[in-house]
Amino acid sequence: TAAAAPLVRRYEGSARGHGVAAAGWRVCLAHRFEEARQPYGAADVPLRDALQHIGLALRYFRWWYKKTRIEKKSAFIDLLCAVPLQQIYGCPLGGIGGGTITRGWRGEFCRWQLNPGIYHYETVIANQFTVCLRCKGQTVYQQVLSVERPSVLQGWNWGYCGHYAFYHALYPRAWMVYELPGQNVVLTCRQVSPVIPHDYKDSSLPVGVFIWEVENGRDEDVEVSIMFSLQNGTGTEKDKSGGHWNEPFAIEKEGERVAGVLLHHCTHVNPFTFAISAREKAGTTVTHFTAFNPAGSGREVWQDLLQDGRLDSPAGKSSPTEKGEVTAAAVCASCRVPAQGHRTLELALAWDMPRVHFGSREKLHFRRYTRFFGSRGDAAPALSHHALTHYEEWERKIEAWQKPILENSQLPSWYKSALFNELYFVTDGGTIWVELPPDCCAEDLQGPAGAGLSHLLPVLREYGRFAYLEGQEYRMYNTYDVHFYASFALVMLWPKLQTSLQYDIAVTVVNEDVQPRQYLMCGQTAQVKLKNVVPHDIGDPGDEPWQRVNAYLMHDTAKWKDLNLKFVLQVYRDYYLTHDSLYLRDMWPVCQAVMESELKFDTDNDGLIENGGFADQTYDAWVVNGASAYCGGLWLAAVCMMCKMAEVLGDAEIQQKYKDILNKGKEAFERMLWNGKYYNYDSSGSDTSSSIMSDQCAGQWFLGACGLDQGEFEVFPKSHIVSALKTIFEKNVMGFAGGTMGAVNGMRPDGVPDTSSVQSDEVWIGVVYALAATMIQEGMVEEGFRTAEGCYRTVWERLGMAFQTPEAYREKKVYRSLAYMRPLSIWSMQLALERRASQTTAPAQPSQVPIRP
Repeated sequence: TAAAAPLVRRYEGSARGHGVAAAGWRVCLAHRFEEARQPYGAADVPLRDALQHIGLALRYFRWWYKKTRIEKKSAFIDLLCAVPLQQIYGCPLGGIGGGTITRGWRGEFCRWQLNPGIYHYETVIANQFTVCLRCKGQTVYQQVLSVERPSVLQGWNWGYCGHYAFYHALYPRAWMVYELPGQNVVLTCRQVSPVIPHDYKDSSLPVGVFIWEVENGRDEDVEVSIMFSLQNGTGTEKDKSGGHWNEPFAIEKEGERVAGVLLHHCTHVNPFTFAISAREKAGTTVTHFTAFNPAGSGREVWQDLLQDGRLDSPAGKSSPTEKGEVTAAAVCASCRVPAQGHRTLELALAWDMPRVHFGSREKLHFRRYTRFFGSRGDAAPALSHHALTHYEEWERKIEAWQKPILENSQLPSWYKSALFNELYFVTDGGTIWVELPPDCCAEDLQGPAGAGLSHLLPVLREYGRFAYLEGQEYRMYNTYDVHFYASFALVMLWPKLQTSLQYDIAVTVVNEDVQPRQYLMCGQTAQVKLKNVVPHDIGDPGDEPWQRVNAYLMHDTAKWKDLNLKFVLQVYRDYYLTHDSLYLRDMWPVCQAVMESELKFDTDNDGLIENGGFADQTYDAWVVNGASAYCGGLWLAAVCMMCKMAEVLGDAEIQQKYKDILNKGKEAFERMLWNGKYYNYDSSGSDTSSSIMSDQCAGQWFLGACGLDQGEFEVFPKSHIVSALKTIFEKNVMGFAGGTMGAVNGMRPDGVPDTSSVQSDEVWIGVVYALAATMIQEGMVEEGFRTAEGCYRTVWERLGMAFQTPEAYREKKVYRSLAYMRPLSIWSMQLALERRASQTTAPAQPSQVPIRP
């Protein structure tokens, strides 16, 4: 931001540059963003739509009241109590699946997800970094590094001037630079989390490291202390439940000593321990304050630090809190910095919640990191030591991964920021990564019909089970129609997690749940899960995921047209990128089963499926009838991939079957939907069937990602795809909001957004990134970047939605569903760029794999 510019320029050009990355998301601590409105109210829904959905509203309210007020549980989608927008978030702390703690860009600890899939949006004011400067034996400056002025801890010096600091994020790292007013000392806090591609150990660890670089511009030595204070808890009423206590610890291993305080949070369900710590080394002293009242004045801690730049370090445990009391602790790292010199202080936060229950409390799950650090609940010291002695190695790996992209001068800076920063959702999507129980056998996983998945048990035993939410507000794990878009991030960076997720879906496909339930959209009753149908999701964190699937109650998704197809498309895409032939052989029978199930939607036997006259796909409020560009295109792409997989596996009979379907289907698709410029939304002949859908080339997107977009496997005429993309760019992108907000989902041919549904005139950020990738695949690189840039500028720069990218927004700054899975599709843009860069050499083709008897 402009306010940060002088400070940024001053330090970016220095020899060290404070280690701040050249690209990323940057904001001055004094910045203010534009306002955005809460999710849709009555004024945003046309009267005709409201009248049509009175029945739905009544059914939903009855269900919501029973769920939230009688059963005292959270709704899987709470339309009545949406999470308010807070324009405060920065990089989350923690690896994959062990819980996350988000720090804001002003330094606050403000978003908590320790219980799997459950979020608390509380800024815990006691959680702070404080600096103390001493010269010639006197304290000359002591300041909480926070712009806040709270009503508690008034014995502390608050109100740091935000104009003297800026924040910079390039996930999984962040930098905060503070120029201490009048002191000629600059502090840079580098925050590091272990999020490392293709790493399945350290990437699971629930830790974050804070490396404080101190630059002394004075002509005299200065003693610098950084104090890290933390409340025992997450800012909820459970902090006052009583029985919580703290104790100091020190651990020495291989000549490295780490010391700090453990904060034991002793709840009945999912108890955990925090550890705040610092690394002791030559010239660095670590002291602590075991327990203080964060609801009081805090004067005892402040004066202790003020006196000599150290804390008293009392021995022994604190007394357990009484009901209604809260407790906190502090750790302090101190060193002497020579005149015109530079020193480093290293602190860490770790949390150990090794054994977790979901909402039903039926099964006990062990987090992934317990494989390496044990499950007894005593791992916080070892986690702290490991983090403080391995973060340099993590950073080397992170830099090696990011450097080729960051140094590519042909890529715009905003794209580099978006590409890495959108990865926050891999860890902060309510993510859970658990081990299989040691006594688990194949039959336990497969159910009565899953015996064909021969590598299911080895894969899950080696890499565990992975799940992330559709969104922080849409509490369903591994929502499959959305994961279809987001899956590029997993398969490119942690392919074994994508493989594990696919095996879990495959098991669910071949089994069924015959329990009946009512669906809210139609009011009809149907069974929860049909056999040979891909589930919508694998469950609600408030229930028992993996055991009870399809938490989504709006539609009977067995009638959806896209889920089965998206499974097939991902199977071949995964194989194409990983060359995992065992995976392909295991998935092949499942692909055949779901495609057989899908064939029933080809009601006229023309080789093309038809939609059913309701919102029967990922656009679950946008009605589609007959042949459609979206589902029809996905169908043809899936049929093509069935042909290709059959060829790879040597299954000539199945290959011929799907070749025949493909030939018929291609002709029907072109005849029924191509209008000379683009593919119509659907073939119904309704008033909006000729709408220009931004996602009409989704099938081509996946085909292009797998090298099946030309030659004998070309499904859609290249000229038609390019024409459709140019039309979308002209109408949906440049004709919408002056080309500054990405692509609107639906646009009428006359240049007016399609308002036939609440979704047709939205911009879906994840869809826009996928569209941009498709443009890049087809040689429209400039148009692709221009299309995606509008979303980044809107979300991250104008509306302050950093690290909470929503599913959707409208032109008038109305948004829906904060912190959503789909924008991870930006990694398909990177795949498209890499594929273009390598096209000078022949792309590697998967070798033929013998079919299993």
